Amino acid sequence: MNSNTKTLKNNTTKALYWKCQLLGWCTVSVYWAYTVYTRDDYGVFYTFCNYVLDVGIGIFLTHMYRTYALKANWSQLPIQRLLIRVITSILLLAFLYVLLNNLKWYGYWTLIAEQDKDIWVSLLYWDPILLTGLRLMSIWILAYHLYHYYQKEVVTAREYAQLSLVAKQAQLDNLSAQLNPHFLFNSLNSIKSLIVENPNVARRGIDLLSDLLRSSLYEKEKDLISIKNELALVNDYIELEKLRFEERLTIDITIDKTLAHFKIPTLSIQLLIENAIKHGIDKVIEGGLITLKIGKNGDQVYIQVQNPGKLTDTKSAKGLGLMNLKKRLELQYNKEASFTLEEIANNVVQATILVPYKTDENI
Repeated sequence: MNSNTKTLKNNTTKALYWKCQLLGWCTVSVYWAYTVYTRDDYGVFYTFCNYVLDVGIGIFLTHMYRTYALKANWSQLPIQRLLIRVITSILLLAFLYVLLNNLKWYGYWTLIAEQDKDIWVSLLYWDPILLTGLRLMSIWILAYHLYHYYQKEVVTAREYAQLSLVAKQAQLDNLSAQLNPHFLFNSLNSIKSLIVENPNVARRGIDLLSDLLRSSLYEKEKDLISIKNELALVNDYIELEKLRFEERLTIDITIDKTLAHFKIPTLSIQLLIENAIKHGIDKVIEGGLITLKIGKNGDQVYIQVQNPGKLTDTKSAKGLGLMNLKKRLELQYNKEASFTLEEIANNVVQATILVPYKTDENI
C-alpha cells in the first residue's frame, strides 16, 4: 500500500470515528437535556449548555481512552489481558464520568441558580449517575473493541485471500510453463520421424510447428482461452500430426456454437487430442477416428474426446500432461471442475472435462 493510499485510508477512518463520536454522544445526551429541561426547569439556554457539556464529557473521556489504547497497542493484546484492562478502564471512566457531571451540576446550582450546595455532598452523589456511567462506558468500549476486532479479521481475511491468490497464480504459472516443453517434445518427435522419409513434408511440419508455438506462447500468458481460439490451435496441431499419420488419422468435431466464446483452461483440448493420438492412434496399425464433442449439459460444459485404444497402459492416465490438466482444473475452478479418463467400450477410450458454465465467462 503506497503512502497516498495509506494516508487516505487513515483520514477516512478518523472522519468515521469523529462522526460516530458526535452522533453517539449527541443522541445519548438528548435524554439528559430533556430531563433537566422538564424536571429541573433549566430553561432553553441552560439546557443547551448542559447538553453541550454532556456531549463534551462523553467525547473527552472516550477519546482519552482511545488515545491511550492506541498508544499502548491494546488491540494486539491476548483476550485475557485485554479484558482486565477493559474492566479497569470502565470502572475508572465511570468514576471520572460521575466526578465531571457532579462538578457540572454543582457549578450550575451554586453559580447560576445561586443555591447553597455542599461541594462534597455534590461530588459524592452517585445514584443513578454511577450506573449510567458504567453502562455508557461499557457500551462504548465494547463497541470500540468489537469494531477493531472486526477490522482485524477483515484485514486478516483479505491478506489470506491475497496470499492464496498469489499462491494459486504461481501454481498455474508453473503448470503452464510445463505445457509448451511437453507439447514441443511430442511435436518434434513427430517431425523427426518425417525428416528422412519425406523432407518436404517435414519442412511443412516445421512451418506448422512455428505457427503453433507462436500462437500457444501468446495464449499461454492467459489462464483461460475461448473455445474458438483453442480449436484454432487444435486444428493446426492436427494438421501437423496428419503429416505423419496421413490417412491413419481422422477426426470428427462437434461443437455447440453458442460456446464458441466460452473460456476454458488454455491448451486443455489440445492436450486431450495429443493424448488420444499418442496413446490411441499411434498404437493402432490401421489408425482410427478421434471424435471431439463440446456441449452444454445443464450448468456444466463438457469437452469429450474418444479414441481407439485401451487403458491397460497406465502411463497414458498418469502422464505429465494429464496430471497437469487435473491440477489446473482443480486450481482454476476450486474443485468444481473434473477430468475423467475411462474405457467406455471395447477398444474405445473416452476423456471428459467438465467445467461449471458461467455466463460471465462467455465473452
